Amino acid sequence: MAEARDLRLRWTGRVSLSWRILLVNLLPVALLAGSLVYLDSIRSRLIAERMAQASSEARLMATMLSLADRSQWPGDIARLGLQTGSRIRLIKGKQIVLDSWRIHPPNITLINSEDERWDRKVAAVLDDTIDVIVRAPAIPQFTNFDAIPRSDVTITLAEDRTHIVTARAQLGTVPEMALVTDTHARDVRRLIRSERSSLGLIVGITLLASILLSRFLARTIAVPLGTLALAAEHVRLGRERDIKIPQIHRSDEIGALSRALSDMTETLRERIDATEAFAADVAHELKNPLASLSSALETMGNVSDPALKKQLMDIATADVHRLDKLITDIAEASRMDAQLTRTRFEKMDIGQLLERLLAERDARGANNSIRIAFARPQRGSTTIMGDPGRIERMFDNLLDNAISFSPENGVVQVAATASNGQVIASVEDEGPGVSADRRDAIFERFHSDRSDIAAFGRHSGLGLSIARTIVLAHDGTIDVRDRPSGAGGAMFVVTLPSARRKRS
Repeated sequence: MAEARDLRLRWTGRVSLSWRILLVNLLPVALLAGSLVYLDSIRSRLIAERMAQASSEARLMATMLSLADRSQWPGDIARLGLQTGSRIRLIKGKQIVLDSWRIHPPNITLINSEDERWDRKVAAVLDDTIDVIVRAPAIPQFTNFDAIPRSDVTITLAEDRTHIVTARAQLGTVPEMALVTDTHARDVRRLIRSERSSLGLIVGITLLASILLSRFLARTIAVPLGTLALAAEHVRLGRERDIKIPQIHRSDEIGALSRALSDMTETLRERIDATEAFAADVAHELKNPLASLSSALETMGNVSDPALKKQLMDIATADVHRLDKLITDIAEASRMDAQLTRTRFEKMDIGQLLERLLAERDARGANNSIRIAFARPQRGSTTIMGDPGRIERMFDNLLDNAISFSPENGVVQVAATASNGQVIASVEDEGPGVSADRRDAIFERFHSDRSDIAAFGRHSGLGLSIARTIVLAHDGTIDVRDRPSGAGGAMFVVTLPSARRKRS
């Protein structure tokens, strides 16, 4: 079954969307047009009714003549012929005894097919075509009005495609004689063609409406999709940066698709710009320690003083450590986005995570002389959905940043609370603080407000950038503000969606 579905999809994939729309809209029209052939069943019933009617009329006339005086037969035959519109004959064997057409002018007129109008010729061709399609039984061709029928009732087809019904009935009082009627059933053809014309008009109007509707759907669906596909191809092959996906200002799915493609292209362009900027920043940041290391090593070869050599060796060692940390942070920052998109979030408690993180930092002496004051929240009140390892790294970076700016024997305050469906965590330090015009810039890559001496070999300028990337990946926000106490220092505030809000 799966292979059949695949084949079907591959087959439809070779047909353009415009043609598929047209074919789908023409299918009901084709079914409606197919109903034309079912008019043949109506024609068959009409013919059967006319034959039965002609047979009944012939028997009735024969009975009436049997009861009448023979001297009245010519007048009766003439009167009946005029009333019924039929030709009436009395035959004896193969001889015609009486003929209504010899008493009054013929009341049946057949038209030569060559003398018919063009529309009737077209109708005749359509009749023949439908007869072939529905495999209608062949009707014998009419030869002449003087033929003597052998059966009680027969039907023949005249040259103008009208039906001639011939009926025969024996005279009861005169068994050697029979009454023959020839009836021109032109109403059968007229009725069928009238119904065909009406249905054909409906089919024509429906066909025109389907074509117009298909063109409308093609213009509203296929054409915009083609425009978007062409624009996407230009974006893929384009060398210029100003190629954009056109936004189709519509409120339907096509408009949503165009906006999504446009936003995706803009995001991709921003990612490319960010990658280029990141590569340039990495090259710039690596040049400084490499230049310092190269200078120290070159100078060391020209110095004989042991104390000066030791000082140069310390500089080279610090540069190596700085390069190691810088490369480690660069590697983590470069793969952070990709890893976060593949991470499965789980329920976690921010309070417990901070408590465990602070204990680990104390164990490894990462806080130096700085004291950490942690306001523990109630257990289970600060739960979120996230990646525990990344969230821990984010808080570790914030603590490293706070400790690096704190004075000797200073205090860093850490807190976590829940409010209005959000978990709010804060890290406060007693450092110099962040001016209002620098509060966005500090989250950029390789940004640092430290002096070169303080930053040398220890800080890559990526910690806060990595922290912001992690927070944004968890649908949260991070910002820096003044401490609420009014004292100097900075307070970093992280806001994350609560796991309770996501469940509701």
